[in-house]
Amino acid sequence: MKRIFLIVLDSVGIGEMPDAKEYGDEGSNTLKAASKSQYFSMPNLKKMGLFHIDGVKIGDRDNKPNAVYARMTEKSKGKDTTIGHWEIAGIWSERPLPTYPDGFPEDILDEFKKMTSRGILCNKPYSGTEVIKDYGKAHVESGDLIVYTSADSVFQIAAHEEVVSVEQLYEYCKMARKILTGEHGVGRVIARPFTGEYPNYVRTANRHDFSLMPPDITMLDQLQEKGFEVIAVGKIKDIFAGKGITEFVYTKGNKDGIEKTLSFMDRDFNGLCFINLVDYDMLYGHRNDVDGYAGALTEFDQYIPEIVSKLRDEDLLMITADHGCDPSTASTDHSREYTPFIMWGPKMKAGKNLGTRDTFADIGATVLDYFGIKPKIKGLSMLTEEEF
Repeated sequence: MKRIFLIVLDSVGIGEMPDAKEYGDEGSNTLKAASKSQYFSMPNLKKMGLFHIDGVKIGDRDNKPNAVYARMTEKSKGKDTTIGHWEIAGIWSERPLPTYPDGFPEDILDEFKKMTSRGILCNKPYSGTEVIKDYGKAHVESGDLIVYTSADSVFQIAAHEEVVSVEQLYEYCKMARKILTGEHGVGRVIARPFTGEYPNYVRTANRHDFSLMPPDITMLDQLQEKGFEVIAVGKIKDIFAGKGITEFVYTKGNKDGIEKTLSFMDRDFNGLCFINLVDYDMLYGHRNDVDGYAGALTEFDQYIPEIVSKLRDEDLLMITADHGCDPSTASTDHSREYTPFIMWGPKMKAGKNLGTRDTFADIGATVLDYFGIKPKIKGLSMLTEEEF
């Protein structure tokens, strides 16, 4: 019985890519920015080789890293969560998903208003907490839906749970998902329910993402086809629109995601447990909170000994990221960065630097190779007999 635990530290980039200028991200380095905080401490991942990865220049390096490590290059165009995860699973996206810095076109909104029989408020890029503060009162009084976006490829709908039930909000999101296809095929339509009284509105835990269907076969599909389990923790199910997933569980943040992962490690299963830890991006990167980001990395690092202790002989642990989100720059957007890759298993003979890889998809190819499946996806396996 083989198991792989693939953990995505959402937005933990390790330095600008050569084309960062095209995205306005020159100088971005998420990990380095966090490392300057007094709350940053990652001795366990340092031991695994995090600081030995190409281009990473943080503090002292461990003399003998014990894991396989590499710097991953994003082959796809874009820098968002969906495209990053899709590439990890073997899909190259030739064009970035559409974004709307000036709001959505009127023809899209007119069709949405017709389908929902409700008006629209906002239609701008906006902070999720600020948008309900600024438009929540008008929404409650009128029943109009708050539609907004961000620097990501998202169409977000906010509504008060006492004005629009959560179930109805989800239906509105499904309507929007049907409209937003083709050139307007955003990565995610997101339900953003909130409660409370003006001016103290608060978002609830009933958020739900309605994602674009992956356009091609992924490692998840290949695993499922061969009878392996594919367990999704966090927003993985939403990112892949449920495709290739055999079991899933949502999380309430990093700590909850790690605890749920530890529970799965106590279970017998044959296949992949694919985890997304979102707080780095959602709570700290987008809010330019360097100390918060550093503290979240430190917290994850403190869990590494427990995670490693639960790995069985045939298990592999993989740790990576999907893009950057440097909390120290003026931008609150994602950043076009290389990402880290660390792989360790109880049967690994020695640590090794695999250099800079051409694509995130090498991860998906490695997963399939470990399970004896010939990849039909992009990417090359990183497994060699030298390590095992």
